[in-house]
Amino acid sequence: MNALELMQTRRSVRTFDGTPLRPEDAQRILEYAGQTANPYGLPITWKILDARAHGLSSPVIVGTDSYIAGKLRRAPGAEEAFGYAFEKVVLFALSLGVGTTWIAGTMNREAFERAMDLSDGEVMPCVSPLGYPASKMSLRESMMRKGVGADSRLPFAELFFDGGFDRALTPERAGALADALEAVRFAPSAVNKQPWRVVLCGGKAHFYEKRSKGFAPEGGWDLQKVDVGIALSHFELACAARGQAPAFVLADPGLPVPENVQYIATWAME
Repeated sequence: MNALELMQTRRSVRTFDGTPLRPEDAQRILEYAGQTANPYGLPITWKILDARAHGLSSPVIVGTDSYIAGKLRRAPGAEEAFGYAFEKVVLFALSLGVGTTWIAGTMNREAFERAMDLSDGEVMPCVSPLGYPASKMSLRESMMRKGVGADSRLPFAELFFDGGFDRALTPERAGALADALEAVRFAPSAVNKQPWRVVLCGGKAHFYEKRSKGFAPEGGWDLQKVDVGIALSHFELACAARGQAPAFVLADPGLPVPENVQYIATWAME
């Protein structure tokens, strides 16, 4: 599958079939992660962890003992960089038939941070299990997906804007970028809040974070910025699949923004 197909077909997997992660799959995933750069230029350290060896657990994961985690230094753009890179790793895992799901809170975080040798000044925003999907979801997983509306997304016009936040964007007006924006729309996010907003203006796609209630930054990092990093990744991947090569820019265009909305980054179409 190409990147567009991977983004369209991926779903979170929390119920695995109990087959241990094959060493060759673990090696390929770790090698890919190590080679995955991010537009912020921030290095990320990746490890695949054995839950039994490190005393790791998550109450929502069944049937695998393997996890992948990443850490990086706290810096401007760290959350976005992590989300951008980790989503590429997740999609690569899917291409190998390996299931994943983003986990930020439902885990024994202290044990994971010890296993990652997390030091002062570093952050480990999320982890993911790695394994082979079971033929059927557990009842808990089915209820979780239903509870957050995992398969639903906000309408195009609520996420994307034409020249400013006062005018909704239509797929017709988006033109050649409609597919890339649709890929953004179907990106995963914490409890499916979809905190990204995008304004198309003068050949540029300006990305913003619309912070949801109850998602105030904790522990020095902002989970919803990780989500916007995922959206940035989806946009670039979809553009690349269409032969487009956007340039990454950090330059706030100074557009008037609604309450609880802040500028993150821009993809400029070359």
